[in-house]
Amino acid sequence: MKNPQIDAVIFDIGNVLLQWDAHAAYKPLGLSDEEIKAFFKQVGFFEWNLEQDRGRTFADGIEELSSRFPDERHLIAHYDTHWQLSILGPIQGTVDILTSLATQKVPLHAITNFSAEKFPLERARFDFFGHFGEIVVSGEEKLIKPDPEIYELLLSRTGLKAERTFFIDDSMPNVKGAMAVGMHAHHFTAPSDLREALRGFELPGGANV
Repeated sequence: MKNPQIDAVIFDIGNVLLQWDAHAAYKPLGLSDEEIKAFFKQVGFFEWNLEQDRGRTFADGIEELSSRFPDERHLIAHYDTHWQLSILGPIQGTVDILTSLATQKVPLHAITNFSAEKFPLERARFDFFGHFGEIVVSGEEKLIKPDPEIYELLLSRTGLKAERTFFIDDSMPNVKGAMAVGMHAHHFTAPSDLREALRGFELPGGANV
């Protein structure tokens, strides 16, 4: 059977191309892993942080959470001021795949759950963002994966057909969201597995990885 043809590859950013670990932002405070985990659990950190990805400003988020946990205001605000410490750097194996595809003129785009305030900081730091055509940032659009509208937005802006795209994300709910709108989708766990998955498709221009 012939491999399915795709016209573009669509990447997630966090923990696919950039390693993100919120715990790392708190390491300079000398807190143990257990103390950081306890704080995150106490305040519902990841649910709170997701609202910044959905478009809420950090200032509003800090005020909202501090109103419920006033004794933790300094720790809540610390994430905003030390946020870049949570970005541990590129996942080089994935960046290599992205660069190879770009060199072979494969159309590349991205859909990322990311704060509209923080995304420009990382875009300026890492050259690989230059390989992308369209980048849909959840915080800018006030839409968040796996809402089907965020995938449809990328498709409408690029003119791509869902069934002719290959989407990559480290979150299984986000992968299922892409599949629900008709995209081919891969649950990212390692660059080697991504490379193997891409080999199951006919890429534009006969490209290979």
